[in-house]
Amino acid sequence: MQFQLAYSGLQWSDIGFLLSGIWHTLLLTLLATFLGTCIGTLVGWLRQESVVARLALGPLVNVIRSIPLIIQFILANSFFAMAGYALSPLLIGVIVLSLYMGMLTSELVRSGLESIRPQLIKAGRSLGLGYWQTLRHLSAPLAFRTLFPGWIGTVIGLTKDTALVSVVGYIELLRASQILINRSNEALLVLAGAGLFYFAICYPISRYSRHLEKVLHHD
Repeated sequence: MQFQLAYSGLQWSDIGFLLSGIWHTLLLTLLATFLGTCIGTLVGWLRQESVVARLALGPLVNVIRSIPLIIQFILANSFFAMAGYALSPLLIGVIVLSLYMGMLTSELVRSGLESIRPQLIKAGRSLGLGYWQTLRHLSAPLAFRTLFPGWIGTVIGLTKDTALVSVVGYIELLRASQILINRSNEALLVLAGAGLFYFAICYPISRYSRHLEKVLHHD
């Protein structure tokens, strides 16, 4: 017989189930953050440097930013299923969240590059720096300082948005919590634990980002 937790309907074995939900949340967040940042950096740079790219990619950015994520998950899952490519819930989540993160990041990158004074770019070019040297040593570091706080906020929002992937069957932290609630009828205890785990994930990111932001502005 298994012991019960605090005289509730929960069991000690349920901790492992919640931990697997936490791992799924972290895995999805890390993959989407990395891929989305790469996509967003490229799209933001292209939109800043090319009028053609700005006109071509602008509608895509606006559409993905405007449609609620839960609808995007359902549409993506339905599209791949109808096309004969039934993807796993994890892959659906990575694709949708990476694109969403990418479009948000692209706006941060574009606004960060736009915030750099043209005089600084001209000064770098007058010193003999080529385009890529100016971008690497001047434009990119200055833009990064500007966009970093917004990017951290986007990552924290993305972490919480992973809960929406449950609509396509992905068992992350919130979905695992809902399963335990249905079995044990301990909604308050389970949701309090889930909220605490989300806090434990997001708060260190926020604290470290403030420290890193101070370091960047003191350099």
